[in-house]
Amino acid sequence: MALRRRFHIRTYGCQMNVHDSQKVAALLTRAGYRAAEDPEQADLLIVNTCSIREKAEHRLYTDLGRLREWKERRAGRVLGVAGCVAQQEGDAILRRFAAVDFVYGTHNLRLVPALAAAAEQGERSLRIEESRSLERFDLPQHHPDLPSETPGRAFVTAMEGCDMFCTFCVVPNTRGREISRPAAGIAAEVESLAAAGVREITLLGQTVNAYGRHDVRRGRAPKAGTESFAALLRRLARVPGIERIRYTSPHPSFFDDELVRAHGELEVLCPHVHLPAQSGSDAVLARMRRPYSAAAYRALCERLRAARPDVALTTDLIVGFPGESDADFAATLALMSDVGFVDAYTFKYSPRPGTPAAGLDSPVEPAVAQARLEELQRLQRSLTLDAHRRRVGSETEVLVEGESRRGAGQASGRDPYHRVVNVAAEAETAGLRSPAARRARLAAPGDVVRVRVVDATPHSLIGEPVSPPRRLAEFGLKNTAIRADEEKWSALL
Repeated sequence: MALRRRFHIRTYGCQMNVHDSQKVAALLTRAGYRAAEDPEQADLLIVNTCSIREKAEHRLYTDLGRLREWKERRAGRVLGVAGCVAQQEGDAILRRFAAVDFVYGTHNLRLVPALAAAAEQGERSLRIEESRSLERFDLPQHHPDLPSETPGRAFVTAMEGCDMFCTFCVVPNTRGREISRPAAGIAAEVESLAAAGVREITLLGQTVNAYGRHDVRRGRAPKAGTESFAALLRRLARVPGIERIRYTSPHPSFFDDELVRAHGELEVLCPHVHLPAQSGSDAVLARMRRPYSAAAYRALCERLRAARPDVALTTDLIVGFPGESDADFAATLALMSDVGFVDAYTFKYSPRPGTPAAGLDSPVEPAVAQARLEELQRLQRSLTLDAHRRRVGSETEVLVEGESRRGAGQASGRDPYHRVVNVAAEAETAGLRSPAARRARLAAPGDVVRVRVVDATPHSLIGEPVSPPRRLAEFGLKNTAIRADEEKWSALL
């Protein structure tokens, strides 16, 4: 019997890219491939790309240069490129890199098994067509032969695309215009995930809280099968077994009163909102085409805290945007201090091809942009450490993801506030009075451990278990992949 060919997927970028890679892995497994942890074991390697920043594209091109040698080391190997750079550059990748066998865009995941099979016969392919079909949402993310990469947690796509057209962003070009998935399909997927042992879901979308907005505004939501984003959250909060709901990334413009109230009323909706600000300067926000002011952003933060006083706010910030003055940068620092972000993803502006900002005058000198980035990061480290120290002595629940980077047998996971918590290892729990607490050191991925926060760093919290872990087995659930629906798989391949 012929050996099954093996695949490896290298993923860069956002959670949507990670989720796309999970779906492609499931499709390839159903088509007869086996997953390989090491690229050297693989016959098929796919690089799933990101184009948000120039650095990510340079990393891809460096990777592809090195992967030519990977391909040459064994006859019959196949190399594919996927994701946002693939959608944007298309045929240019095939022309520039002879080692690449196929390129597919963000709307063409279901074609991957066929593209790989054609490549094995010597055919080079390009599939970057855009699609408005809802079929793109019907790709199962799991297969019975694939272990879960995130035990107890799962991503669920709510919508894709973006209609905001910020001047710095390529997403409308690489992911297309907004399209929302019918609510019944989302709920059915969440119910299946819960039945398989998933405790926490994260709803995904480029502007996820824009979900259903066009249908709701035009009075066609019931016909389209969508509803308001807050209504979707309430629907999913009723699914038995789901203990945590998150969503990313929202847009400040789409927080209506109903969504803000949901944060105070839904127990399973995590007390964490990632709220991209991008800048604290009204002048820069206007050039970015962000349709809110710094004052409106502050007011939204106040509304969220009024609804849920303990909510943890995180953000995205860009420095060095064309025309950013010292006063503009000072306004961003002021916004950070006023809001008190628990964390922030901070970036130097990177011009993206085809975006309006790439043609703006008054570029910021690279050295100035770098200095601003470092000052921004210093302030954020201070804010993060202050927020973490305030939590010392409190208790929280950690959904374990795996072993801590700190080593020593510690477990690590995230709490409802999306903070990394490292759970004390055996040697550190030996002195605990409670035998139950000592047993908690055995926490495994997918378990939930209640801990007392005993220390804080700028990057994480340190917790000691106060009770044994709650395990998936206690609920009669399986900490494995979702059982495949054979009819659905057959229709896809």
